[in-house]
Amino acid sequence: MTQRALDSSGGQTPGPGEQPPGNSRTSGNPRQAKIDAGAELDPVHPVDPPPPAHRPEGLTTAEVAERVARGEVNDVPVRSSRSVVEIVRANVFTRFNLIIGVLWVIMLFVAPIQDSLFGFVIVANTGIGIIQEWRAKKTLDSLAVIGEAKPTVRRDGTASEISTSEIVLGDLVELGPGDKVVVDGTVAEADSLEIDESLLTGEADPVIKRAGDQVMSGSFVVAGGGAFTATKVGREAYAAQLAEEASRFTLVHSELRSGISTILKYVTWMMVPTAIGLIISQLVVKDNNFKESVARTVGGIVPMIPEGLVLLTSVAFAIGVVRLGRKQCLVQELPAIEGLARVDVVCLDKTGTLTEGGMDVSEVRPLNGSDEAYVQRVLRAFGSSDPRPNASLQAIIDAYPADGGDGDTPGAGRTDGGDAGSWTVTDAMPFSSARKYSGAAFTEADGTASAWLLGAPDVLLSEGDPALKQIELLNEQGLRVLLLARVPGGALDAPGAAAEAVPTALVVLEQRLRPDAGDTLAYFADQNVATKVISGDNAVSVGAVAGKLGLAGAENTLDARRLPSDPDEMATAMERNAVFGRVTPQQKRDMVAALQSRGHTVAMTGDGVNDVLALKDADIGVSMGSGSEATRAVAQIVLLNNSFATLPSVVAEGRRVIGNITRVATLFLTKTVYSVLLAILVVCTQVEYPFLPRHLTLLSTLTIGVPAFFLALAPNKERAQPNFVRRVMRYAIPSGAIAAASTFVTYLLARHHYSGAGALEAETSAATLTLFLVSMYVLAIIARPYTWWRVALVAAMGLGFLIVLVVPWLQDFFALKLVGTVMPWAAVGIAAAAAVLLEFVWRWVGRRFRA
Repeated sequence: MTQRALDSSGGQTPGPGEQPPGNSRTSGNPRQAKIDAGAELDPVHPVDPPPPAHRPEGLTTAEVAERVARGEVNDVPVRSSRSVVEIVRANVFTRFNLIIGVLWVIMLFVAPIQDSLFGFVIVANTGIGIIQEWRAKKTLDSLAVIGEAKPTVRRDGTASEISTSEIVLGDLVELGPGDKVVVDGTVAEADSLEIDESLLTGEADPVIKRAGDQVMSGSFVVAGGGAFTATKVGREAYAAQLAEEASRFTLVHSELRSGISTILKYVTWMMVPTAIGLIISQLVVKDNNFKESVARTVGGIVPMIPEGLVLLTSVAFAIGVVRLGRKQCLVQELPAIEGLARVDVVCLDKTGTLTEGGMDVSEVRPLNGSDEAYVQRVLRAFGSSDPRPNASLQAIIDAYPADGGDGDTPGAGRTDGGDAGSWTVTDAMPFSSARKYSGAAFTEADGTASAWLLGAPDVLLSEGDPALKQIELLNEQGLRVLLLARVPGGALDAPGAAAEAVPTALVVLEQRLRPDAGDTLAYFADQNVATKVISGDNAVSVGAVAGKLGLAGAENTLDARRLPSDPDEMATAMERNAVFGRVTPQQKRDMVAALQSRGHTVAMTGDGVNDVLALKDADIGVSMGSGSEATRAVAQIVLLNNSFATLPSVVAEGRRVIGNITRVATLFLTKTVYSVLLAILVVCTQVEYPFLPRHLTLLSTLTIGVPAFFLALAPNKERAQPNFVRRVMRYAIPSGAIAAASTFVTYLLARHHYSGAGALEAETSAATLTLFLVSMYVLAIIARPYTWWRVALVAAMGLGFLIVLVVPWLQDFFALKLVGTVMPWAAVGIAAAAAVLLEFVWRWVGRRFRA
């Protein structure tokens, strides 16, 4: 197996005899130190495969069947979502469902069925929550299958891709750059194999692996190739449980969820003493009918619980997952929808994000009098030596095929007077993102030994080299340039080989721009989201590409080799510039941290192994579906259609969820505030609680439940803001206080106005009218800005209450009947005054207490 050069590898191992720029993390790594000292790399197999006797053929079909029968299979259930049992348990067995359930059972025994309606509403809400999350689970599971890694396993001497769960003990698993080690094992073949174990150990430096070394699940290949024999599968594998947890559908680490939990905690603290006082007041102090006292006590406790808020949050998230799933976007962690909506800086990797994976050779320019035909033979040998070329090398292979066949690209079909196919690879140096070049040594057709480097010109050439001027001109056109340089002496591992390499030719590559990238960049600019392009390529070239796509500030480029190491200075440089070139994997990680230190919420996109560390540290990691296995494993969002243009949909979905949940949370918590305050007023004044459960069930349904469901799923393009709890409570507390005060004033007036039989029902009806009108005005404020359907929604809720007041059997069912004209109109007048006060307070709070 011959090592391929990989542009997107995350390896940080320096080349023979040279310390790479920007990388000083070699201390404590003995293997790395040997490489730095110029130690010889693993020998590379020749182009022709070795005899079959030296190449393990893997297990036979019979051996696989035997191991499956013994249960020695990698049967770890990697789930992208909670199981159905967990979904049901999470939605049913909640603290508030328990409280409401107990109260519901009590009401079924002591009051008419209409006073138990709140229990049926909770059952319906819980059912909706279960169904929606189950739909989200099915979407996630189906997408996870599409995006699932397919390791290559050698059986009966034949390599084939299988599901991770089909690996058995003793399987021979092949590895290449970007592949994730899915089970524990022992290296059987190593071809300059470098494995990054940072996700397990925290050490960023890759480790050179040789035959007999151990590999652990959860690590990934950054350079080289090889194969390993599986020694531990299933739950015995080192990272099996971690991997299972990492890929699970989760609701943690969400400001929205944690904010709601905080609110519910405070609600519980307020609810318990208030409820106890209400119980004592209604059952002991007041000598009323026992059953009615119980009913009114429950009527005071139930509305304190914002039970629908948690449900609506889960439903909104779940529907978001389903919507994004239809666009081939896999959300591996639910809060990622919310997180991306809060992002104010997006760091993009150029290759695979702004440009498509493929490239074309536009020309080859010989340097220093080199023979063009000979250069073509070298490039042809370089290409034919690598069985799994990256995008850059594939472009060279397309232009200069090993068989010299015809082609449309420059160089294809030319006869160079030599047989490149007779050249033999004697050594190879894998591409390193830190080093910025790869190498290969050959025995040429005439027996001559030669060694070559292919990589970044500004790394391989000395300052002041005349070739740099023409390279700069090419970069300014957005072209990518590679330098082919000959190593004197023909040995890649010679000390100072890179410094002494003789420039031989420039290979000019034209990159293919993604047609939708420009619109996506424009979207982020319109949404005030800063875009930073971070690439391992030349900064000027990357800036030219970004400029073609209309990126604002694309002319502000910076070579990362001149980037300050101090985090604060780096953050300043990051904020001032938009395009960064020659960035090492460790620098990508440092750049993300620097931006975060300034309070930015950072999203990082990428598809190569060199992006893994930055993806892991970013607030939101976004991977392309065609990206390496390792990047997909650490990213919270995977774009299975490989389209950068899907990101605006994710942002929009997140903003819809957060903005709408903030709106409806105000509705729910306004009800909680006025319920608690009404209970306190009742306890202090020693009067009957004004409402039965049926009254507040009706009010909650019309002013909160139904409208909140529609508002939570409506389009919303408002940028997500932090401080969820503060933003919600600054409106809910004054709104609830005004609603409670106006309702209690109406109730007290009604108590003085009505007397005799039926007085309490008339008092309750007047107080209910005031509370409904005030709650409707709160809904009307939250529904802004108005659209036709929002106006229709508010009007429909008002019409529903009016129908209850005028239809006789509904009057009886809900025990609502307005008596006379004085108190009903007084109730309307008090509600109108409360509405004016609400309008003033909302505007004042908006100016005075900005969140």
